[in-house]
Amino acid sequence: MELILTATAPAALEAGALIVMCFEDEAPGFLDAATREALEEARSSGEFDAKPFSTLLWQRPAGFAARRILFLGAGPKEKFTPALLRNLAGAAVRTLKPKGIAHLAFRAEGALAAEAMVEAFAEGAILGDFEPNKHQTDPKKHEKRIEQVRLSVPEESIALVEALRRGRTVGEAQNFTRTLANEPSNLLTPLRMAEEARTLAAEFGLECEILDEERMRQLGFGALLGVAQGSDNPPVLIILRYTPRDTAETADHLALVGKGVTFDTGGISIKPADGMEKMKYDMSGAAAVLGAMRALAQLKPRIPVTAYAPCVENMLSGRAQRPGDIVKSYLGKTIEVLNTDAEGRLILADALTYAVRQGATHVVDAATLTGAIVVALAHLRVGVFSNNDELQAKLLGASEAAGERMWALPMDEDYNEYLKSAFADLPNIGGRWGGSITAAKFMEPFVEGKPWVHLDIAGTAWLDEGKPYLAKGPSGVPVRTFVRLAMEW
Repeated sequence: MELILTATAPAALEAGALIVMCFEDEAPGFLDAATREALEEARSSGEFDAKPFSTLLWQRPAGFAARRILFLGAGPKEKFTPALLRNLAGAAVRTLKPKGIAHLAFRAEGALAAEAMVEAFAEGAILGDFEPNKHQTDPKKHEKRIEQVRLSVPEESIALVEALRRGRTVGEAQNFTRTLANEPSNLLTPLRMAEEARTLAAEFGLECEILDEERMRQLGFGALLGVAQGSDNPPVLIILRYTPRDTAETADHLALVGKGVTFDTGGISIKPADGMEKMKYDMSGAAAVLGAMRALAQLKPRIPVTAYAPCVENMLSGRAQRPGDIVKSYLGKTIEVLNTDAEGRLILADALTYAVRQGATHVVDAATLTGAIVVALAHLRVGVFSNNDELQAKLLGASEAAGERMWALPMDEDYNEYLKSAFADLPNIGGRWGGSITAAKFMEPFVEGKPWVHLDIAGTAWLDEGKPYLAKGPSGVPVRTFVRLAMEW
């Protein structure tokens, strides 16, 4: 998709469709009297109410070069935000694309022409264009595509061109993450994830290091290797490093850590068959940190950022880890494996410690970790857990600005009482109650006191049903938050 910034007047924009945002209480100022009258008639008849995501497609509008106008409801003007514009842009693309309309235009005036709005529009258009149909062979499934979107503003500027570029960069990075998370596990093994990381690093100028099974054994990654031992596909730890030109500017070093279970059967504690096919997305945290690094390599934050993606396959075999096994982590703590389906925290434990010992001063991880977070927050918000109020506040500020909804949960010391083992230093589960919290408390010691935030994305990384602005399947959460956090450090 080509994104173009232009100062062309709305009536002169040549396109298959001109997208016009309509607030409930205000018509767009650039409409002529006849168009405004037609819009008011549609409102009066109830055909179009201007509530968010409502649409009215008007063919051959008089006085406009565009062949159609898509009136797109934006709700009350006082509640309009860049997050809503991002979603509306995606909805416009997903409304017009199935109709075979390849060239779109959008007019932004007033507050809509601000940098944050232009950036959000670009992100939304790119995200709305994503389809999860890569492996469908019918040519008809791929022939309808958006080729160009022209964003018209009253006056072009370097700042707006940069905002459009940022939006495109982040949107493409999020779609890269969605593409990875959507790959079936027979095609995306841990080794294949490593190849994807190498290709990404070569294309965007990142340093890439891959720790293989033998190297991790030498280092003592017993928690990670215990999960991986049941599979014929060997594990890897992917490391991507971004270093700014001026390394003297800050002593901080941000680590992004992502859970990369390329398929999760649950192991010996096997999952139910119903829905297990979705467990290909259990590497969404790893995909998100790779996607974030793709964007950061282009946007160039002032802080060093290193991504760590521990990638394994959790399978059953004669070699598989058993309930009751005791493994020794890279930190040196022993762990009693009470449930082999609580494997994400085990691979993260070793990766978190390694990140800290490699020089990270601040750590943020993302993982499709617990079903308990879905019970607590449904599929609407990411669960946030932290040992540091300042870093948590930064992260939540970044998520708010990025339009990715999150919610902080408690991390009281009392929750450690649920993590007692008579046979090892820690059990890998804490019982029925507060499962997402006890999972975070399990991981907390492995950052060795460094400021750390854990994001449980189990309820938000996958959409069982599509949204008006996003296709069914992987969402790409929390790429935008990761990028915003690093860029605003």
